[in-house]
Amino acid sequence: MRHVVFRVATERYALPLEAVREVVLPLPPFARVPRASEAVRGVMNLRGRVIAVVDLAVLVGLAPQRLAEGAGHVLILDQGRRTLGFLIGGILGVEPITAPADAGSGLVRGVATARAGAVTLLGPAALAEEAVALFGGR
Repeated sequence: MRHVVFRVATERYALPLEAVREVVLPLPPFARVPRASEAVRGVMNLRGRVIAVVDLAVLVGLAPQRLAEGAGHVLILDQGRRTLGFLIGGILGVEPITAPADAGSGLVRGVATARAGAVTLLGPAALAEEAVALFGGR
């Protein structure tokens, strides 16, 4: 199965290619959301649609990303009727990765080897649920 491999802080992660709608670059401006969780970076306008942008680093337990002006990308995850944006450091590539046999169903599915080195495989459905929970929904 092909995966999108990307960087968050100094770590490498991967999501199945079919779960990723697109990657937005350069980093668009965000409108802050008052009283939102630290993980919520804001909302952005993507061709007339308002998309919530979440710092993926915070969701996976890392410190919030401090990206230079114009650095970073927004990975748009497409999960059914939910379209969410995740702030990432950069794309490393799209490549075939075999998920480990013991791949779970949670946010972290396991670790695999890619050209970029070891990558943490993320579950798109669990990732979407974690992000939606930030807004008080499930």
